[in-house]
Amino acid sequence: MTHVPQLIVDLSLILTMAGIITLIFKKLKQPIVLGYILAGLLVGPNFHLFPTITDIKTIEIWAEIGVIFLLFNLGLEFSFKKLMKVGNTAAITGLFEVSLMLVTGFTTGQLLGWSKIDSLFLGGIIAISSTTIIFRAFDELGLKTQQFTRVVLGILVIEDLTAVLLMVLLSTLSISQQFAGMELFESILKLFFFLIIWFLGGIFIFPTLLRRYRKLMNDESVLITSVALCFGMVFLVTKAGFSAALGAFIMGSILAETTHAEKIEHLLKPLKDLFGAVFFISVGMLINPSLLLEYAIPTAILVLVVILGKTTFVTIGAVISGQPLKNSLQSGMSLSQIGEFSFIIANLGLSLHVTSNFLYPIAVGVSVITTFTTPYMMKLSDPLYNWLDRVLPIKLRSYLNRYSSTTGNITRTTQWQQILKSYAQTVILNSVVVIGIILLSSKQLADILHARIPENYVTNSVLFFITFLLIAPFLWALIFKRSNRKAYSSIWLSRKYSRGPLLVLELSRVLVALLLMVFLLSQFYSTPEALAIAGGIMILAFAIFYQRLQLFYQKIEERFLQNLNARQLEGSGKSRKLLLPWEAHFAFLEVSADSNLIGKTLQELKIRENFGINVVLIERGSKTIQLPKPSEVLYPCDRIEVIGTDAQLDAFRGHVEISVNGDTYIAPPETIVLERIQIKNEYNIRGKSIRESKIRENTHGMIVGLERNGERILNPDSFMIIENDDVLWIAGEKELIKEYVNQKSTGTGEAEKK
Repeated sequence: MTHVPQLIVDLSLILTMAGIITLIFKKLKQPIVLGYILAGLLVGPNFHLFPTITDIKTIEIWAEIGVIFLLFNLGLEFSFKKLMKVGNTAAITGLFEVSLMLVTGFTTGQLLGWSKIDSLFLGGIIAISSTTIIFRAFDELGLKTQQFTRVVLGILVIEDLTAVLLMVLLSTLSISQQFAGMELFESILKLFFFLIIWFLGGIFIFPTLLRRYRKLMNDESVLITSVALCFGMVFLVTKAGFSAALGAFIMGSILAETTHAEKIEHLLKPLKDLFGAVFFISVGMLINPSLLLEYAIPTAILVLVVILGKTTFVTIGAVISGQPLKNSLQSGMSLSQIGEFSFIIANLGLSLHVTSNFLYPIAVGVSVITTFTTPYMMKLSDPLYNWLDRVLPIKLRSYLNRYSSTTGNITRTTQWQQILKSYAQTVILNSVVVIGIILLSSKQLADILHARIPENYVTNSVLFFITFLLIAPFLWALIFKRSNRKAYSSIWLSRKYSRGPLLVLELSRVLVALLLMVFLLSQFYSTPEALAIAGGIMILAFAIFYQRLQLFYQKIEERFLQNLNARQLEGSGKSRKLLLPWEAHFAFLEVSADSNLIGKTLQELKIRENFGINVVLIERGSKTIQLPKPSEVLYPCDRIEVIGTDAQLDAFRGHVEISVNGDTYIAPPETIVLERIQIKNEYNIRGKSIRESKIRENTHGMIVGLERNGERILNPDSFMIIENDDVLWIAGEKELIKEYVNQKSTGTGEAEKK
């Protein structure tokens, strides 16, 4: 009789149970993740009604692979560029909410009499909401085109990154068992140092390789290559002392910037689903029902802490960031749950053997309960807002409206801000690269060389010159690279008193470069004579090869920027939008083949007159029509970008017949933006009608909103007269609007101040 390995028997058992349970959960319209957890409970060692798996250790290894694939996929959806562009609202709200939930979780754990480590992990567990559950609820409740969903999606981006960082910091604290501030600060510095190194190196190398061998890459090779890169980064990151999940997330975020990102995500989905299912089943296997009953009261307390805490903190954070009260409350009530990251963080504590056994089932219990409450919380947000709107004092409501409106001002970046930003980028990025190369050469490369050849003056000199050749372009950039020449020259020529600070900035760059040179020399030489000779050679080399170093660095920078922007440059040119500070906002809709809008011009359809909606962009295949003319005809499968309120969009969707995949975008402005202009005395359009002002012609845009004396007018009539202190909201090309504003504000030689 042929012997079947126990692993195959166990896998057949858990996948069969998972298949049956998930079909039932699909029928009941419940989250599949909860079905996997229930399946794990039924076949786990703590439930004896059904056959129980025996090879738990091997299943746990599969679960670890599941975590790697989950984090790799999350990185593919994340990308560092998305973080850079997530917007002030999401950044402020996300950091505010996560910080306070961490403190709340730790405090709650201490009040319950738990240890410091348990309390720390509890803070991490309840701080992160469930992306999977929220996406599913938005889809089922038809909320994807609602304005507040953009805020929620942005906050989730911040939470996802925070969760990855939390895993690293909790691992460090658990291993060292130290809570000293300086050690924690050193760990954070080390983490960000390696993040920058891996990101810069990954973006420079991997997209280039994938693009170069693109013709040879079929689906099979793309899948194998991407998985190999994922596990390769996992190996490197674990060797550096960080978690495997961090390595998977980093590689995913690097590949997210390549033109293969969508294909990798599509090909990886079956693997992610399979191993992710095994992970969630392993979560259920670790649940002890008797332990869960024993800690029923702490579980109930934490459910209330999660629902009330996340709702309150997200709402307050969103209001602080400038969102209207309604959007803020809807965002807070949408994020009032915990999910997959909570399981991963709880599992991390168990694998490190630092948390108590009761913490894991409590985390699962809180997640299950808050998952079921999420749709109801979303539905209750409107009635709760209506109640608050009635009971809040009129002065407070007026203040909140003014606050949300004024935070939508055009954010003008001053010349000093531009210079300081480019200065920080140049110094930090190039310094990190130089330090990374020096450490790699003096530690890893030196150890490999000296294992074969005894260490002496000659071998050290060879290593020194190799290292110097590698870092020379980055040292050149640190000392000589000029960014924002226009802003620099403007300040230098117009304000003599500003020349001193500019010179200090330049000298500080030189000082940083000199310190890095000293660090390089100290790694290979110890005698003063050798240091002096090597230092002189470095300075002489800079003088002789200045032009070549400049050209070489420019090539490196161009390659990096090309790789970083490849996905965007080869994409369809989708526009990115800012949100209005009132109820109108942007959304994408897809024209179905059965729509009654097909074959008619925008002028014939009278969309603005009939629905109060403006069409600002049409995507047709690879063609993008920005601010389409009234004579533009709609065709099947056109993706149209419109601006309107939630109610207007809901009414309009029935005529457009949006596809199942229709969605709103969360991203900051690029081409088409929404800008706020406040009319001042020096503006020569005062007293003219909107049509006479020729704003549409000058900015290639359209006025979609007007504020006057606290009143908001959406889609104002073209014959409306523009008055002093009116606030105009213009949707159009960013550069043209900025140019228009600058022309108007410099007409009297004085920039408009906001």
